[in-house]
Amino acid sequence: MSGCLALASAAAGARKRQERHRAGAFSGIIKAERRMRFLTEREVKQLLPMTVAIDLVRESFLRLAEGTALNQARRRLTLPGGAQLHSLAGACGDYFGAKVYATHPRPGAGGPGAAFYVLLFRASDGEALAMMEASELGRIRTGAASGVATDCLASGDASIVGMLGTGYQAHTQLHAVCSVRTIREVRVYARRAESRRQFVEAFREFQAGEVRECASPEEAAEGAHIVVTATRSADPVLPDGAVSRNAHINAIGSNVSTHAELDPRTVRRAACIAVDSQEQALMEAGDLLLAYPDARWPGEQVRELGSVLQESGGDSGWRRPDGVTIFESTGLGVQDVAVAGWVYERALATGAGERLGRGV
Repeated sequence: MSGCLALASAAAGARKRQERHRAGAFSGIIKAERRMRFLTEREVKQLLPMTVAIDLVRESFLRLAEGTALNQARRRLTLPGGAQLHSLAGACGDYFGAKVYATHPRPGAGGPGAAFYVLLFRASDGEALAMMEASELGRIRTGAASGVATDCLASGDASIVGMLGTGYQAHTQLHAVCSVRTIREVRVYARRAESRRQFVEAFREFQAGEVRECASPEEAAEGAHIVVTATRSADPVLPDGAVSRNAHINAIGSNVSTHAELDPRTVRRAACIAVDSQEQALMEAGDLLLAYPDARWPGEQVRELGSVLQESGGDSGWRRPDGVTIFESTGLGVQDVAVAGWVYERALATGAGERLGRGV
């Protein structure tokens, strides 16, 4: 069974399990809960396993494609001093909400760098349910989105990963890839040798086969079945010549229209490019916008991942094409809501979190 077909088949089962779950054990608890809960980063991380997050994010992609979920693309408010307020929103299943975070280009000048929070509301009546710190939530759901894309777009026997970047998002990216494929080798590149060493040491005990350092992007990527670019670079870090003919790429480092991690030649020769959302890609996907300056990329080449998943079932459904595939990830508010709903329900079941004032 292909990765996409397995995902499509699992989606129905996951949805039924979630519906039974909400209709049974939690129904009385949720009705009785009348005060918001505040959840810390540590609590969110404990309550949200990667495998669960992959199922939830996959379901949010499918619901968005079906028209039963809603997403509001990221908005940014920029202050004269460079500080920015970012907001994403979405609705999925029983919940709707927003993620809000602030960034500053010079955190040492008094700013915290980045502070992420999710506000979660009940869809049936608008009651405020939870506020949670969302740095870990964002890292996990971003990794989960790449897990969904990898299972759908990478070859079924893919086993070698080239990892470009070892920073904020890199750990959950590798965790997600290893959750959907049996990985026997991971090649790690970062500009700083110390960063490479620390990343390799952190994953030596992980079920990822051999994990080793590489001295160049080419060494990490050449011959790799899956390549992850998780950097903060404004300029391409993955040379086109290093990308194998049937490789799959998860490009997750940039959500700024003027930044690109991929060589434009790689983008233009790709057989299939999946995006979270066409609307948001037109605003933020620098890899695509710099490869196609007029933002008129071929419709048959660039697809929303949800529609690919939706069409993947059955004998006549979508199949992985021959050639390079790319997941151009920018991150959606509906994904945040999907995983935050699970975290909230687990918090109710386990008693996690601090109860705040009465809901609206």
